[in-house]
Amino acid sequence: MTTAAPVRSEMARSLQRALWMLATMGVVLTVLLIALLSIHEPGGLPLIVLPATFVIYLVAGGLAWRRRPRSDIGFLIVIAGVAVYAGSLYSTEVPALVAVGSVCATLMVAAIVHLLLAFPTGRLPDRLSVFLVVATYVTCLVMQAPLYLFDAHGPFPPFALADLPRAAEFFSLLQTIVATALMVWVAWVLWGRLRRADAAHRRVLVPLFSYGIFTVLFMPLIAIILDRVLHLDPAVRGFLQFGVIAGLPIAFALGTIRGRFARTGELEELGAWLGDRGESSEPLGTALERALGDPSLRLYFRTEDPTGFVDGEGHPADDAARSDPRRGWQPVVLDGREIGAIEYDAAIVSSAGRVRAAGSVVAIEVERERLTAELRASQRELLRSRERLVEAGDRERRRVARDLHDGLQVQLVLLALEAQQIASAPADAVPERATRLRVDIDAAAADLRALVSALVPAALIERGLAAAAEDLADRMPIPTEFEADLPGAALGDLVEATTYFVLTEALANVVKHARASVARVRLARRDGRLRLDVEDDGIGGASMDAGTGLRGLADRVEAIGGSMSVVSLLGHGTHVRAEVPCA
Repeated sequence: MTTAAPVRSEMARSLQRALWMLATMGVVLTVLLIALLSIHEPGGLPLIVLPATFVIYLVAGGLAWRRRPRSDIGFLIVIAGVAVYAGSLYSTEVPALVAVGSVCATLMVAAIVHLLLAFPTGRLPDRLSVFLVVATYVTCLVMQAPLYLFDAHGPFPPFALADLPRAAEFFSLLQTIVATALMVWVAWVLWGRLRRADAAHRRVLVPLFSYGIFTVLFMPLIAIILDRVLHLDPAVRGFLQFGVIAGLPIAFALGTIRGRFARTGELEELGAWLGDRGESSEPLGTALERALGDPSLRLYFRTEDPTGFVDGEGHPADDAARSDPRRGWQPVVLDGREIGAIEYDAAIVSSAGRVRAAGSVVAIEVERERLTAELRASQRELLRSRERLVEAGDRERRRVARDLHDGLQVQLVLLALEAQQIASAPADAVPERATRLRVDIDAAAADLRALVSALVPAALIERGLAAAAEDLADRMPIPTEFEADLPGAALGDLVEATTYFVLTEALANVVKHARASVARVRLARRDGRLRLDVEDDGIGGASMDAGTGLRGLADRVEAIGGSMSVVSLLGHGTHVRAEVPCA
């Protein structure tokens, strides 16, 4: 079985063209940077790591952007690559580019912190993350300024406002200390997120945050130990620094692959999918997963139960998901009616508005699938009802056969033997034995009438439903109110028999189980339907699922196009209602 190809919208194709343009510009910038760097001069080969790092970020960012267009992660990876590129311009020999490189020399550190704290949605999740990112950008841009403003022999002499090398050195040390403190703080925040994540999210975050923690701690290690203490060769230090930084987008790629993030599309893509619905056999839930980028997303349909939801397979929704802060729950509304709901991962899809908009786009399709699911459920219930009717008919036939065989047949055999014995009996004993035979024959006839009455009540045949029902109410061992309003023509044998058997079963349950002090029976005919209500003030607790009696009667009622319900709260009595068409 082949899988249907996802429907692609014009916006998705437009995004792909834009990414190809970004890739082309990246190639041009990479070639330009290689041409401007002194790679071919002695000792210049290590500079090749600069454009290589830029290319890694650009490729990783483009892939992430393509897979998750709605997330800002791809954009942030590309921005981090641009920061790497801007810092690399310091190694060129073009004065204007060297000036840009001097200002942006440490900007990549802030971009990396921003990228790490914004994963996986691309948005900073809390105020602490916003503070750390803003503080890091200030440290990398504002505290970098004294290094070229107060040192005439520093990164870019034309920017120097005064020759204050000691002041420049002081601010350089201050920048290192502040940056180190911020990096340790960022590492602690990442570790806290990793520790609090559940198993599913930890599987995504472990490769990324582990490498991210290593990266943010390694950068101040370079600035303090390798540079200021060990005075490591700048070429070796550069290899180590950019090697670690270049591995970060690779860690992002591993986290994305292990997390099985689906490629997301715009809401327009859902519209395109709906428009080409006939050409695609892809389920609606799968289209929503792809559009919102959440493989754990589940689509539920509203059931007849006011609080009930089921998925496409008929499995009920987990109530715990609605109260779980890690999961989102968004109702799908059509014409003011709640027809379904979307459960999603709040860490992956951070905007409830996007889910609400997606639900609005597919609401009509949700309603169609909901009605289809109800129809299928009704068909399955109809089949089960027919099976129960057949089983009930078989049970009834076996009961009748058993009663005839074990009861009436035995009596008739005994009567036949008695008649044979009377033929050979003394003359003076014949009258007495004949009289006794007549009594036994009357008893057998009474048993036969009882058996026939159980199958088709004589009162129902002779006097109709209202009289037969009133007779049942009069014979109840507890006070029973009876009311009938049956104007119009005859109801029909099938309608009368079905209603009568529902009444007998309901009254039998009142006597056997209800412990009631009073019962009420009402028959009414309105708008082409016959309605039977049987109420009592007993202990309640009755259910159609508790046994075969009421369930079998409900099957008979539904088989002729009617409906039956039982309302029986504990301590508040029982109300059985049956409605059948009688027009």
